[in-house]
Amino acid sequence: MTIAKKKSSTQIVKKSNTTSRRKPARVKTLYSQDELKEIFRRFSIQRPEPKGELEHSNPFTLVVAVALSAQATDVGVNRATRGLFAIADTPQKMLELGEERLIGYIKTIGLYRNKAKNVIALSQMLIDDFGGEVPRTREELIKLPGVGRKTANVVMSMAFGVPTLAVDTHVFRIANRLCLAPGKTPDEVEDRLVRIIPDDYLFHAHHWLILHGRYCCKARKPECERCVIADLCKSPEKTCDIPAPLVELPAQLTGE
Repeated sequence: MTIAKKKSSTQIVKKSNTTSRRKPARVKTLYSQDELKEIFRRFSIQRPEPKGELEHSNPFTLVVAVALSAQATDVGVNRATRGLFAIADTPQKMLELGEERLIGYIKTIGLYRNKAKNVIALSQMLIDDFGGEVPRTREELIKLPGVGRKTANVVMSMAFGVPTLAVDTHVFRIANRLCLAPGKTPDEVEDRLVRIIPDDYLFHAHHWLILHGRYCCKARKPECERCVIADLCKSPEKTCDIPAPLVELPAQLTGE
């Protein structure tokens, strides 16, 4: 249910002038530029239009959904927010709902009490400081209670079409396991990934890496025989050197 209009990766990158903001410094990676291009080329064939799996209808519900997803699954968040967003899809409606009634909707999500406080507080801040609209810049977004850099990056990308790279647990694991952009912190991994990912693929890279980690290069045991980049992968954990057939996967279904 991503609200941003579909655009090609190249179009969005040019519009946002991402290249001019890139830092030229060398980054630690085991992959050549040709290998990096090939990795993301294959991801682009496999999933031409990847998307986030959190259900939302506007920038506000996206902010809330991503904030609620911390230490929770997208499936669990979607179950909780379907009923919630049906009656509270704006900051004002969320304030009118109130914290206690909000808890009734999200109590199946981990850390629900603290998250409820943050959702009410960010709703109030959006009204007081931003005219009820979700801001478009990272600096403004991270001022909202419960919104960190990862959430801000997701919102900028999915709601406003800005090519960013949010590092969640999947992206962090993939970057380190594949020796793609190893780092000790999410910020370090983000910085390195942004430097090495080819410009034309940056906009969708976040979702490609998440989906690859969620459905193929799984945390407990990577399914290397199903991996389309098995021949390029430099992970010491890999068990197969033969890539899976490069075919487009069926369209994603959110909320499964």
